[in-house]
Amino acid sequence: MVRAFARDRDWEQFHTPKNLSMALAGEAGELLAEFQWLTPEQSAAVMDDPELGPRVRAELGDVMIYLVRLADTLGIDLIDAATDKLAEAGRRYTVEAARSSAGKR
Repeated sequence: MVRAFARDRDWEQFHTPKNLSMALAGEAGELLAEFQWLTPEQSAAVMDDPELGPRVRAELGDVMIYLVRLADTLGIDLIDAATDKLAEAGRRYTVEAARSSAGKR
């Protein structure tokens, strides 16, 4: 769907990995801005806020679209990439060593 959206608008010429990764970073920054001055408690309840919740949802949508488009352009299967990354993290951060710890080992 994302590929077709870009193709129908002749945007593929602009969707280079560089441009898409920069757009993804920009959208992630916009998502971050929605949380910037919230307390931890407010951030946990953000979707209960009738103004802020929809904005967070929209920014997450933008992040997802650019991520999917970038992966598509590079020929990366996101499910496979995430599965591989989780397997690697599981080896590096075993349950026994990492449980209840925010630190990297």
